[in-house]
Amino acid sequence: MKNALFRASLLTLLAVVLIVPEAMAGTDTVFNTLWTTLETYSKGFLGRVIALTFIIVGLAAGVARGSLMGFVTGVASGVGLFLGPDMISNIVSATLP
Repeated sequence: MKNALFRASLLTLLAVVLIVPEAMAGTDTVFNTLWTTLETYSKGFLGRVIALTFIIVGLAAGVARGSLMGFVTGVASGVGLFLGPDMISNIVSATLP
C-alpha cells in the first residue's frame, strides 16, 4: 500500500514538473513602481527621520537599562533601513563570473 502511494505521489510530482512552464524570474515589472517608491522613501528624508528615530529610541532604551545594546540596536536598525535597498538590489542582481 505504501509503495503504491509513493509511486502515485512520484508520478504526480513528475507530471506537475513536466506540465508547469518555466519560471520567468525577473521579467515581470508589476512591482517596479512599488520598489522604486519604497527605495525612494527609505533613502530620502523619511528614511533619515526614521533612522534618527531608531537611534534616539535605542539611546533612550540603553540609558533606561544601563546598557549600550539599545543604542547599538538603534544604530544598526538605522543603517539597515538606509542601506537595505542597495544591499537587496545588489544581492538580487548579482551574476556569477
